[in-house]
Amino acid sequence: MDEQRQRELVSRAASEAGLNTEELWIRYFAVGGSLAQIEIDAYLQGLQTIPSLERDILTSALREAFEETGRKLPGLDEGGGWAEARSGAGRTATGDPLESLGAAGAVFLTAEQAEAQRMRALHETGLLDSPPEERFDRITRRAREHFGVSSSIVALIAERRQFLKSVIGTLGQNLERESTFCNQTIRSAGPMVVCDTLSDERFRSSPLVVGEPHIRFYAGHPLLGPGGWTIGTICVIDQNPRGFTDEDRRVLRSLAEAAQHEVTP
Repeated sequence: MDEQRQRELVSRAASEAGLNTEELWIRYFAVGGSLAQIEIDAYLQGLQTIPSLERDILTSALREAFEETGRKLPGLDEGGGWAEARSGAGRTATGDPLESLGAAGAVFLTAEQAEAQRMRALHETGLLDSPPEERFDRITRRAREHFGVSSSIVALIAERRQFLKSVIGTLGQNLERESTFCNQTIRSAGPMVVCDTLSDERFRSSPLVVGEPHIRFYAGHPLLGPGGWTIGTICVIDQNPRGFTDEDRRVLRSLAEAAQHEVTP
């Protein structure tokens, strides 16, 4: 993806949303971004480059800001290039021009359009419904051993189900997507950690908490597919609540980077 075009898109969207650099950086850092505010400010001004993963995290943080308030970008449905791109009126013979932006253009898509592109990215990897592979299993083994948990998985989120590309432990295959923790993780740009599911109103009534496998602890990190679309997660799970330190976060991020390399070599 062209970095300059992505930067211009993010800068313009942030301005239209009324977010200053500090507000955008706070959101970016909260979902897993690792750069300082001064670095993000310099990037938005075109004074320096940043890694593609950090650009995607920044873009996803901006998207979440819109989703939380239900706002639409001013002018999106009032004509002009953005409205044309969303409606299809501005498409070229090769398809939607937003497709070349990948996940960076998600803020300008409907939820249905974004999900369609996310699924396309998942299928492009060729990993969905593929057999187990040692290159993924060795990462999930490391994860379970390091954290001392009962299970570790690399999960891919399909249209209606969760496919386990790698599983170390006793977790079921092809669970209904909406019931899974990983379906929540792919909605954010950074890690999702639930130290005690019974203390979290989002999950305390989950069938995976009140029934098998009785999840009490979960920590997952998103995995990106082609175009920067979030297609799955690497996560660790246990039947006992536990804490999660800054060092744990660094290790989880390192494991996610290893898995990411296998997803998109």
